Amino acid sequence: MSCILHIETSTDVCSVALSQDGMCLFEQTCSEGPSHAAVLAGYIDEALSFADSHAIPLDAVAVSKGPGSYTGLRIGVSAAKGVTYGRDARLIAIDSLKIITVPTLLHAPDIPENALLVPMIDARRMEVYCAVYNRALHEEAPIQALVVDETTFLPWLNQGPVFFMGNGAAKCQEVICHPNAHFISDARPLARNMIPLAEMAIARNEFVDVAYFEPFYLKEFVAIKSKPKGIEMPKRNGK
Repeated sequence: MSCILHIETSTDVCSVALSQDGMCLFEQTCSEGPSHAAVLAGYIDEALSFADSHAIPLDAVAVSKGPGSYTGLRIGVSAAKGVTYGRDARLIAIDSLKIITVPTLLHAPDIPENALLVPMIDARRMEVYCAVYNRALHEEAPIQALVVDETTFLPWLNQGPVFFMGNGAAKCQEVICHPNAHFISDARPLARNMIPLAEMAIARNEFVDVAYFEPFYLKEFVAIKSKPKGIEMPKRNGK
C-alpha cells in the first residue's frame, strides 16, 4: 500500500493531490494565474490533515521536476523537500511534460496505436518546452526548448498522427497545419494526473536524493529588466 502527496507547480496552475494505492483521495487546484506562493502551503496542509484524520501514513511525495516556470518549480520542489524531511518520506520527481499526456492516454482510447504525443509548455513568444513520446511514453525526441514553425515536427507528422497538447500547443496551432496534426485542448499538468506516474516510479524504486535534487529548469533563469524611463532634458530660454 502506498500513500503519496502530489505537488504540481510547473505552469501557472497550482495543484495538490493525495492518493492511496492509485486512487485520488484529495485534490485542490488553483487556475487563477501564478499563485503558488499564496496557496500551495495551504493545499499541502489540507492534504496532510486529511491523511492524518484517516490515520493514513505518508509514504512518498511526488513533485513535478520540470521543465516549466522557474519560480513555480522552485516553490514546488522546496515545499516537497520540506514535507519529505518532516514526514520521513521518499521523494519522487516526475517530468512535467509526461504529466500533461496522462489524461489523453487514460481517457482517449480512440487514439491510434502508432500516434505520437507532443506535450508543450509555453516558454514565451513562439518558444515551447516540449518532447515527443509514443503511447508507452518512450521518448522519440528528448525534452528541449524549441521555436516552433511549420517545419518543426514534419519528420513525425509525415509518418502518422501527432497529438499536440498543453498550454504551448494553442499558440502553435496557427503555424502547424499538417493533416496529421491534432490538437487537444485543456490539457494541463495537474497533481491528480501524477498518480499513475508516481505509482510506476514506486514500483521501479525510482526515488531521488532529497538533499541534492534540483528542478530541471532546462534553461537558465533570466530576469527581465524594466525599460528605463526617458530622461526629460531641461528647457532653455523658456522653450
